[in-house]
Amino acid sequence: MVSLAVAGGWGLGPPATAEPTVQVTSYGHSALLFESEEGRLLINPFQAVACAAGLTEPRLAVDLILASSRLPDEGAPVARGRFLSTAGSYRLDDGWQIDGFAVPHDRLGGNRFGDGVVWTWQQAGLRMAHMGGAAVPPTAAERILLSGVDVLVLAVGGGSKVLDGPQAAQVVEMIRPRLVIPVQYATASPPDGCDLATIEPFLEALPATIPVKRLGPTTELGDSLLGEGAAVHVLELDSP
Repeated sequence: MVSLAVAGGWGLGPPATAEPTVQVTSYGHSALLFESEEGRLLINPFQAVACAAGLTEPRLAVDLILASSRLPDEGAPVARGRFLSTAGSYRLDDGWQIDGFAVPHDRLGGNRFGDGVVWTWQQAGLRMAHMGGAAVPPTAAERILLSGVDVLVLAVGGGSKVLDGPQAAQVVEMIRPRLVIPVQYATASPPDGCDLATIEPFLEALPATIPVKRLGPTTELGDSLLGEGAAVHVLELDSP
């Protein structure tokens, strides 16, 4: 008699491998932390000035920092890690592959705030893009660079240096990501002198078919957790 023993039970294959995921945590304004098996990536660390006044600065130790610019509210040296704020292609020793291209960071062709940087990278099997540095919608050539994006971080508050709500909604329709995380908008009580609008003009300009979830400060993302069509996750801090 021959006895067959199969690990995990008769007729079952090898145990399933857990799907890679990335946890995204908001620190307010346009600062987000992406954590996965690849490491910890921080977007736009800020000093608590201007529209970021009153927020807790993200003084974190991370593997990599991507900044829209060196302006104090989106590229401050408050966190520890490799810091990228200049457009280019980067192949890093620890496996990160990062690409960034320059865009006008104001509505005057960059004559006021210079250029910002739009970043793309892969994490947890997802193609990510960060458009916090854009003040105008992407050109046809830039849309090609953003094609196939799964998760789009998009500044939506308008003012002097980022897309306004209707423009940001237009970008969602252009790029067609599977998920949008809006950033850089005013809360109910913006600091004095802050020229950002609230998130509502952006949400109102979106097609009614795009679902919007208002979450706490974190969300977990993975390929099977994202739908095929676009959705929006609004990450809100537990307290101002």
